[in-house]
Amino acid sequence: MHHFKYRGDQLYCEDVSIREVAEKVGTPFYLYSRATLERHYLAFEKALKGTSHRICYSVKANSNLAVLALFARLGSGFDIVSGGELARVLKSGGDPSKVVFSGVGKGTEEIGAALEAGILLFNVESLPELREIDRVAGLLGKRAPVAFRVNPDVDPRTHPYISTGLKQNKFGIPIEEAVEAYRLARDLPHVEPLGVDCHIGSQLTEIAPFLAAVEKVKGLIETLRKEGIAIRYFDLGGGLGINYDEEEPPHPTEYGRALIRHTQDLDCTMIFEPGRVIVGNAGILVTRVRYTKENLGRKFIIVDAGMNDLVRPSLYQAYHRIQAVERKITENITADVVGPICESGDFLAQEREIQPYEQGDLMAVMSVGGYGFVMSSNYNTRPRVPEILVTEDRYFVVRKRETAEDLMRGESIPPFLQR
Repeated sequence: MHHFKYRGDQLYCEDVSIREVAEKVGTPFYLYSRATLERHYLAFEKALKGTSHRICYSVKANSNLAVLALFARLGSGFDIVSGGELARVLKSGGDPSKVVFSGVGKGTEEIGAALEAGILLFNVESLPELREIDRVAGLLGKRAPVAFRVNPDVDPRTHPYISTGLKQNKFGIPIEEAVEAYRLARDLPHVEPLGVDCHIGSQLTEIAPFLAAVEKVKGLIETLRKEGIAIRYFDLGGGLGINYDEEEPPHPTEYGRALIRHTQDLDCTMIFEPGRVIVGNAGILVTRVRYTKENLGRKFIIVDAGMNDLVRPSLYQAYHRIQAVERKITENITADVVGPICESGDFLAQEREIQPYEQGDLMAVMSVGGYGFVMSSNYNTRPRVPEILVTEDRYFVVRKRETAEDLMRGESIPPFLQR
């Protein structure tokens, strides 16, 4: 469910005309719907009602300060993977006591900042990391709350680049080695093992892999408690998928019901880290057609957004639905939608059946609220695009378009090269 609808032939976000936004702020730009963001977050919260839980929104999916502030006001916690994301959470008004810190390569300064902020848990991914957290906590006179991210070797049946729970993935420690790891954590002076973490991948469209992981981790929690290690939190990560094309992922209600049923006897506070499922369908990328061309019968629609703005089609061969901002009554054509980047891999869609577009027409690339802007870059020295947040009949520029001067800030030409 989202709030991007046609009124006649014009595409609207809530009560705002997308064409009018394009005329005022220029293209390309990302556009988010507040109503959709709230609806999806509250649907997830409702799905988990009846169990002790904490929702920690996955910041890496969309880290705009306005988006984080919205979720903070709704009571969300946050899952972070860097010190920069922690800074964003704090600046947006997020509660550090509701923050979990994931990621395989936490730096010393990042660990220190998280300890000073007073986060809920470090999701530890290796023994060297555990020892570094213990060392930094000792220097600061603190005791760090930790959970190990255990790798249950469960196939999430998703794209290999976003699979994280198999033994060949870089994440976590093998579940077979977890008991020894927790014994070490118990014996170190400046860490306290309080939880178990398990995240098997992203864009999952079935519940079965989640349940398989739960069953494996339940046995580990029972073993740890027999060892005298009091596990209070079970972090099941995120990963629930959304509809990009013809996928039929389970609704959060179905997901929540199944997980509650399989964890109700654990006596743990469950932590969930939804990201894409909340923000994915709440955002679009609006782009304008620059040119059209045809090479030996293959049609190309060249737009002003490129792979630096949205890399998912090039990186993951990801499908994003394309909708006209102004619909036309005409027969569809088959064409590639490509950008201005000097790469053959610069495309938003290939051999897509869409309405004919002409120079100056606007199109909306759907379902880019998650892993859209956050993965954008300045490749080809292209300024990153603005982000717009719509609420009812108003819109706000929540990130300005970069300028060429922004991109060169911090660079310098040494004296011997100056004229």
